[in-house]
Amino acid sequence: MNKKTKLAAAYKYKYKSKSKSAKKEKHGGDGENEKDLKPRSPVVTIMGHVDHGKTSLLDYIRKTNIIAGEFGGITQHVGAYNVKFKNGKSITFLDTPGHEAFTAMRARGTKITDIVIIVIATDENVMPQTKEAISHAQVAKVPIIFALNKIDKVNSDPMKIKRKLSEMNFLLKEWGGNYPSQDISAKSGEGVDQLLEKILLEAKKLNLRANPNKPAEGTVIEASLEKERGYTTTILIQGGTLKVGDYLVAGTFHGKVKLILNERGKSLKKEYPSKPVIILGLNGPPFPGEKFKVFLNEKEAKQFVENKIKLKKEHKFRFKRKPQITLEQMTKKIKKLKLIIKADVDGSVEALSDSLENLSTDKIVVQIIYKNIGLISESDILLAVASNAIIIGFNVKITSKAKILANQKKRDIRFYSVIYNAINAIKKALYVMTLDAKQIIPTKLVGTAKVINCFQQKKIGTIAGCLILTGQIKRNSKLRLIRKGQLIYSGELNSLKRFQEDVKEVNKGYECGIVIKNFNDIKIGDIIEFY
Repeated sequence: MNKKTKLAAAYKYKYKSKSKSAKKEKHGGDGENEKDLKPRSPVVTIMGHVDHGKTSLLDYIRKTNIIAGEFGGITQHVGAYNVKFKNGKSITFLDTPGHEAFTAMRARGTKITDIVIIVIATDENVMPQTKEAISHAQVAKVPIIFALNKIDKVNSDPMKIKRKLSEMNFLLKEWGGNYPSQDISAKSGEGVDQLLEKILLEAKKLNLRANPNKPAEGTVIEASLEKERGYTTTILIQGGTLKVGDYLVAGTFHGKVKLILNERGKSLKKEYPSKPVIILGLNGPPFPGEKFKVFLNEKEAKQFVENKIKLKKEHKFRFKRKPQITLEQMTKKIKKLKLIIKADVDGSVEALSDSLENLSTDKIVVQIIYKNIGLISESDILLAVASNAIIIGFNVKITSKAKILANQKKRDIRFYSVIYNAINAIKKALYVMTLDAKQIIPTKLVGTAKVINCFQQKKIGTIAGCLILTGQIKRNSKLRLIRKGQLIYSGELNSLKRFQEDVKEVNKGYECGIVIKNFNDIKIGDIIEFY
């Protein structure tokens, strides 16, 4: 029985891992009777670079395809809305601020999106924010449809975008690949109907279903406090039917549902799966991404919240000293090393990513899940959290907000200014991953030295004349010998001398003589790292 199971048992609850049932929960059917499941609308998130037409596309769809024809007066802060078409089909669109919010939900273990639309302007290029959006969608493991926008412009060049996507290993279906795409003009509406058809076709393949005949459950999209109404919460119903009068718990807040509104402000008595609604009645604002659930009565709802608060306090007390997730710790646990690379220029990004990917072996894979130029941002931290990746920064800094977030999320970020240092660090990590888990992994590099000369003595062996490049080396330090980026030997010093005299330590910028215990294959140019 693990810690989480024991903790749940202490409060008379059963612990159930999300990982095994995550896929079933998304498409419906986890623990459900097959005959109770009914088809549901797909939930779609539209993402892409700023000014590439996300908002224009959403506006066009909303204004021209809603049966009610009510395109005015829709609350601008609503995070989701459902679009109904003349053929009786419907699609729920998530109007989130960007992929940071999308991945923040993903990082909490929330899976609310079935399909992602990546909007790319055909008069520009595949921009950095577009690449980020694609990476976030890939981490979430949801189908991607590319909407190539602004084909009405004179300088539009859809073929250029398609070629660029193919270079990024996103081969479109029209070119024999796996990714659907549609040329569109969000301004005139050209191609939008075909895009919607492709969304519905993709949804049909996913066989999206849910049970409407049970108490409602789902996810919080956003929450706010309004002077006249109190706390208003936008939620997405993912299972069951929500009714006015239900007792609902979201996060650590609860309350009786007093009012249900759709995105056009129309009052509803009840609503079904895949539908977004605004509710009034909670006693506080839950965080976006929090799960909500309906209980039979107020007493049961309050008891659940009380137990949940106790559980959180107990968990915080027991695990408050949770260590930062570092490269060394991850190499103990996994056989796939996921990396995010941010560098100062494109050339460095490509050189570093290619070099690191080439380190993969038949037993261990180095996977670059995202690479780009620029500062390490909050988006990078959230992506690292969602994908359990290590961030490599090459000649770049981290924003102050991202640094705070990294500390909160306990993410490991490695900074380098020399490519071979980054390569060596990953090589060492891969080397450790092949070792027995009981072996101790070095955690603190104290200095590096370069071999500038070698001397042979019969009784002693090879004496390496070294220049200390960084830090300080001590007589009792352990060491690793690196040759042309390859780890050659790990061991310890036999002797450390300056001008024939034994010394305890040597600082940066000084020369010294080193003898490595039980190892003589030392060559000029070798790098020795001390830890």
